[in-house]
Amino acid sequence: MLVSLALMTVDHRQHHLESVRAGLSVLIYPLQYGLNLPLAAGDWINQSFATRETLREENGTLRARQLLIEARLQKMLALETENVRLRELLDSSFKVGERVLIAELMAVDLDPFSSQILINRGSRHEVYVGQPLVDAHGMLGQVVHVSPYTSTALLITDPDHALPVWVNRNGLRAIVVGAGANRLELPHLPTNVDIRPGDLLVTSGLDGRFPSGYPVAVVEHVDIQPGQTFASITARPTAQLERNREVLLVWPAQREDEVPADCPEGPPCPPADAEG
Repeated sequence: MLVSLALMTVDHRQHHLESVRAGLSVLIYPLQYGLNLPLAAGDWINQSFATRETLREENGTLRARQLLIEARLQKMLALETENVRLRELLDSSFKVGERVLIAELMAVDLDPFSSQILINRGSRHEVYVGQPLVDAHGMLGQVVHVSPYTSTALLITDPDHALPVWVNRNGLRAIVVGAGANRLELPHLPTNVDIRPGDLLVTSGLDGRFPSGYPVAVVEHVDIQPGQTFASITARPTAQLERNREVLLVWPAQREDEVPADCPEGPPCPPADAEG
């Protein structure tokens, strides 16, 4: 007992047993590591599972947020495109200087031999049969049926549609008729006619229904065959017939200024003093 006490005192003051203690600690370390290994492994496994679950939850949250942001971005892009279209329509309405009303497409006739659209404006909005439709780029067609809240319009590419025009370059008068598939034709023009690809066709206003000066089409092809009486001429509409979601209903100035208030719907009525 006294010997042990003496050794402890000497070690405390002079550190003679430090090397012995260090050697014993080296020998004991593997045993301590082996005893602590299951606890450390359990802690590592728990942390790994917790970290993996946390990452999975974070990934799920981020993925849902990304989908939401992408959906909102697509909506914003659609709204931006719609604003551009509406701005073009409004700019077009300022250029024509006539009374106009924006209408939205509700349905499109899928019949390949017919080109008709349904719009969300009707007699309640003073729409009438024969009323012209335009977009920001040119003439679209005319209203052929009116109900209180909707109307059906015939596009200029419909085979049943015909429209008087003139060639903007030289004033040549012609009739364009629908040929389907976003095409127009100019029939019954002689082979010596002064018309060429690239000529702009505009409404002449000679029918009393369509206001004059609206772009209609650009001549694409002129085919003159020897021995034929008439030339084969095709044109491409300037209006974006297959892309529009909004259109402009136009009230020509003549109808605004000259038609009496009790004039029925349809073509412009003659002035009151023209009777008899």
